[in-house]
Amino acid sequence: MLIDILAAAAKTAAPQNKFGFAEALQQGGFIAYATVTILGIMSFGSFYILFTKFFEQQKIMGQARDVRTNFWRANNLREGANKLDKNSAFRQLVDDGLAAEDQHGKMTDSMEAHDWLHGSLARSEASINARLAGGLPFLATVGATAPFIGLFGTVVGIYRALINIGIAGSASIDKVAGPVGEALIMTALGLLVAVPAVLAYNWLQSRNKRIAEHLSGFSTDVLANINSKGAVRPAVTTAAPARPAAPAAAKN
Repeated sequence: MLIDILAAAAKTAAPQNKFGFAEALQQGGFIAYATVTILGIMSFGSFYILFTKFFEQQKIMGQARDVRTNFWRANNLREGANKLDKNSAFRQLVDDGLAAEDQHGKMTDSMEAHDWLHGSLARSEASINARLAGGLPFLATVGATAPFIGLFGTVVGIYRALINIGIAGSASIDKVAGPVGEALIMTALGLLVAVPAVLAYNWLQSRNKRIAEHLSGFSTDVLANINSKGAVRPAVTTAAPARPAAPAAAKN
């Protein structure tokens, strides 16, 4: 009996936190929940695009290393293309170049073979680069708009704080702490969503530029090889040799 009385007294004496995150959302109502939901969707989409694009870029960069070391060892482009993965971006360039060469032989006008092949390979490069850039506009949009969505929640929170001050007739802390806390939370959430999106966008863009350089160089080599009937090809790079194992310590 005494224990129950002491527990009840302790519970009554313990202060209750009315200004936590959940409480701030409850006070904000529909607007606060809607703002947090939108920012949550933006954050999830940003990280999803970041990881999927990262793995896609890693795959193409690995294909570029294989091309530098193995592709040009083949006797001709068709043999080299068969060594590449069917979904490889570099195989797409080779296949499109060979297809353009076959199509030029069927033309009846006097269009230069070089111009036709160059245009076909450039179109193939553009399609690959466009596929790599997919999803990046979403990151740019999140980075540009998330702070303003958070600012909208901030404005609503400050507005509610001013209403409470007007109703109470005084700016007491218990009247404004909840709405002001809600406003600060919305500001922080907007920045928390926007900053990773901007960083991810810039990082992925820089990696896409490096991939575009690899594709452009390989496309130029393919064009030169086709126009020279296989006589012109880049030097084959060899993989770095493995370091020899350290000699075992001499026994006494």
